[in-house]
Amino acid sequence: MLGTQTKYYKTIKSPVNYIGGKSKILPQILPLFPKEINQFVDLFAGGCNVGINANATKIYFNDNLIYLIEMYLAFYNSELQTILNHIYNRINEFQLSLTNEEGFKKMRAFYNKEKNPLDLFLLISYSFNHQIRFNNDHEFNNPFGRERSSFNASMKQNLEMFHNRLKKNNIEFTSKSFEEFDFSILKENDFVYADPPYLITTGTYNDGKRGFKGWTEKEERELLSTLDKLHTNNIKFALSNVLEHKGKSNEILKKWVNSNTDYKINFIDVNYSNSNYQTLIRDKNASIEVLITNYEPIIQAKAKSLFDNLN
Repeated sequence: MLGTQTKYYKTIKSPVNYIGGKSKILPQILPLFPKEINQFVDLFAGGCNVGINANATKIYFNDNLIYLIEMYLAFYNSELQTILNHIYNRINEFQLSLTNEEGFKKMRAFYNKEKNPLDLFLLISYSFNHQIRFNNDHEFNNPFGRERSSFNASMKQNLEMFHNRLKKNNIEFTSKSFEEFDFSILKENDFVYADPPYLITTGTYNDGKRGFKGWTEKEERELLSTLDKLHTNNIKFALSNVLEHKGKSNEILKKWVNSNTDYKINFIDVNYSNSNYQTLIRDKNASIEVLITNYEPIIQAKAKSLFDNLN
């Protein structure tokens, strides 16, 4: 099982708790990446958990949520002490705490007016489940995380390690939809990792009702077509997705991967235990998560023959 590879990869965790983040399964997916990567494109960066742990000469963090990219860019361009000073000054200014909801709301209103990228991080710190939500007017609207969320010691440590890793890498930030990303910059030793919204799940980030583009069958097909073009140009890619989830089946994805014998299905153990994949396949409520690659990884999560049982 891929879980046995954990000890060989020292990973760090993003300070941002992003829905669908891959921090827990990094020990499974990182060994499936090519050993030598020049340019690494984290096409749907989100919490940046994958890109920040990638071993590459240059890393591109891309996400169409521009405020998120602006926040990472502020981290990248600022010294750690400057960031921490800003955080603590704002905490004092708005009297932020585990119970002061009024102070949180004042801070939220202030951010929505000024849009200071570092203020966004502080809002996330005190928001319900540390999550990110915007309304159709691009106003941050996640509620207060009473008695649960704050800028705590763990978050501070994650921020420090994340910032340190950012500073050590050659990084470029872009805020484009995947259709607009300039793939012409890529060559044979480059790599694209795609972790899009999952078509058959129900995350609020893909419903198209948050002021940003949603995710439908149209976007799903366009992304798969984009990956096909990368394959034609000899650019390696890896796609995170689910084949089945709570009784739903992604037939578009299944047909696509089954139509090209160069594409490999690597099953991901989302339960982080030694699961029996035949059992998962028989469980109609199972979530079958995969990493699809257009190359043969050195470590295979499971033989492609298992995929035939899903059809």
